[in-house]
Amino acid sequence: MQLTPLHLQGGRELSGEIAAQPSKNAALPIIVASLLSSEPVTLHGVPRLSDVYTILDLAHHVGTRHAWVGPNSLTLHTPEILNTDAPYALVSKMRASFIMMGALIARAGQATVSMPGGCAFGYRPVDQHVKAFRALGVQVEEEGGNFDARREGSLKGTFVFELLTVGGTQNAILAAVLGGGVVTLENASIDTDVVDLIGFLNSLGADIRGAGTNTLTIHGVQALRGGEYRVIPDRIEAGTFMIAAAATRSRLVLTNVRPDHLRAISAKLTEMGVDILETEGSLIVDARDRELKPVNVTTQSFPGFPTDVQPQMSALLATIPGTSVVQDPVYPDRLTHVAELHRMGANITVSGYTQVIQGGPLHAAPVKAADLRAGAALFIAALTTEGETVIDGVQYLNRGYERLAERLRSVGANAWQPQPVLASAMD
Repeated sequence: MQLTPLHLQGGRELSGEIAAQPSKNAALPIIVASLLSSEPVTLHGVPRLSDVYTILDLAHHVGTRHAWVGPNSLTLHTPEILNTDAPYALVSKMRASFIMMGALIARAGQATVSMPGGCAFGYRPVDQHVKAFRALGVQVEEEGGNFDARREGSLKGTFVFELLTVGGTQNAILAAVLGGGVVTLENASIDTDVVDLIGFLNSLGADIRGAGTNTLTIHGVQALRGGEYRVIPDRIEAGTFMIAAAATRSRLVLTNVRPDHLRAISAKLTEMGVDILETEGSLIVDARDRELKPVNVTTQSFPGFPTDVQPQMSALLATIPGTSVVQDPVYPDRLTHVAELHRMGANITVSGYTQVIQGGPLHAAPVKAADLRAGAALFIAALTTEGETVIDGVQYLNRGYERLAERLRSVGANAWQPQPVLASAMD
């Protein structure tokens, strides 16, 4: 069925309370990690998003059975590995699927995985993943866009990542969990999604030490048991709604959040003049009746300002009079939102990974999302304008925001997605 565009009639103040969905970026590797146990695992806090369904299709291909046992609860069971390949048709849809390699190396001793895909905003290499595997004793060959990996015995040794990489750290962890070896990862990512993956694996009996630090030590165990685990809230979605509240000069209460995961975003919004109040498991964002100030933003690995919120922040700054500078050295090509914001009247000049933004009022226009976070930037911009904005490319928004139009309406936005018109059987 063809997806219809998202329609937004802007110019409304948001109000009320909205719960952040469970973290997509944390849930995906945890679903993959469930393959390491032959016993059933139940996950609570899994968002029903297209990316989740993609990783479930891939898990099913290698032998996982799954069943939804609640609105956001999922039971997974992989009694045996049936296939050790991750075909291009599935892996090409999403970069996160590449960590299937680490899980298959651990559980089956071999894996064949295609080069990953995902959002089309630039090439993101997997060299750190492959270097880590080889340094720890895995034989990896590449041919025709496929990586073929095999291990003999347990992984062991030390690998120092040349740069901070969330996926590379997760892949190396997964590969090292089973067996009798000891692996040390230096300059490992301290991202919240890495910490949550470690929490999940340790809850099943893994022995991983150093979570939240740049040095991880994995003592391989012979097997993992089953169990239950709750995934952390989605800090990227929470940050998106925080920025939406600021852009519409509104007061919004965000629940199901980890305020400590959002400090970099809170700090920038506070610098602009937004009031942020942290409570237990919630945030109050208040931007009513004030003139916000331009700021400069540079993305960094966690706990710095996240690249996944850069386009949304750029959309907000495009509405604030004055000059702001946004730099994204983490993903320098994450710029597909710029041309579409230009269609809405934004004044953004790009040089390399730097955006110089001269803020001012935006106007409604038909626009098209080319990736997930660009789509978020466009709906934030649309919320600020008078008139109706139509956003095409909804399939990208569906990768990261569950029931978006419905949830925006719950806090006062005029957002809708028309039902597709089905062709008559007589046509």
